[in-house]
Amino acid sequence: MAAANLLTLLDDIAVLLDDVAMMSKVAAKKTAGLIGDDLAVNAEQVTGFASKRELPVIWEVAKGATLNKAILIPVALLLSAFASWLLIPLLMLGGTYLCYEAVHKIQHKLFHKEEEKSRREDLKKAFRDKDVNMKEFEKKRINGAIRTDFILSAEILVIALSAVTAATLAVQLGVLIVVSVGVVLGVYGLVAGIVKIDDLGLRMQDNGGFQESIGDALVQGSPVFMKGLGVVGTVAMLLVGGGIYAHYIEPLKRVVHDIAHATGPLEAVTPYAVEGVVGLVVGAVAVVVMKGVFAIIGRNGEAH
Repeated sequence: MAAANLLTLLDDIAVLLDDVAMMSKVAAKKTAGLIGDDLAVNAEQVTGFASKRELPVIWEVAKGATLNKAILIPVALLLSAFASWLLIPLLMLGGTYLCYEAVHKIQHKLFHKEEEKSRREDLKKAFRDKDVNMKEFEKKRINGAIRTDFILSAEILVIALSAVTAATLAVQLGVLIVVSVGVVLGVYGLVAGIVKIDDLGLRMQDNGGFQESIGDALVQGSPVFMKGLGVVGTVAMLLVGGGIYAHYIEPLKRVVHDIAHATGPLEAVTPYAVEGVVGLVVGAVAVVVMKGVFAIIGRNGEAH
């Protein structure tokens, strides 16, 4: 009897793990764009440190990101169990934030080039200035990266949860854990590799010959790669944010479908282009609204 019960338990566990694996694939597909954005944003956040401090900084951010997900998983499950109606509004809110961030970045690149250049120069000066408390400086950057990760993690988990709302609580928990572990290991493992590309290039340059040529290419290509990653991250934010709007607002969903259907051979890629445009529009509106809010806050502050 005990053996039969054990076999039943093992069978139930096997079924549960199989369900978790299958649903995790579905959730991973839905969150792929946002995970790519998470990678790009984090790579950008942790660059600029002295070479010997890059990996320790990434480790600190990774620990903070793990804690973020440990906090967010039970919150997400509680929402799913007792306030599932909040999931879509939260998705929309997160989508708006992503669109806002993307358009804000584009705006700065296009219209605030001098400000961006000045910010980078200030960063370089901070590393050269002996009077600057580098521990405090690092701590601020790390805390900023962890805050950004919290917002992106919340969005990733809500999207993952929206893909498995029909599953049991155990499967939902398993999927969120799998996605969270995968994101932390994948994102911060890749970030660690990315920020060390130039170091690898410098080592290969010392070996001469063919390796020196590869080292030169890595050193010269690393800044270009980082800029490209930033562009990819911005595009990913627009696509994910716009896609949330296009998927959950029924009239907009029909418009996207009709436009895609009308493009014939391009039907497979047209929805992404339309979602990107939606993301741009949502982000532009959000930027205008936030500028108004900041202006009002500023005036109120001056009045007081």
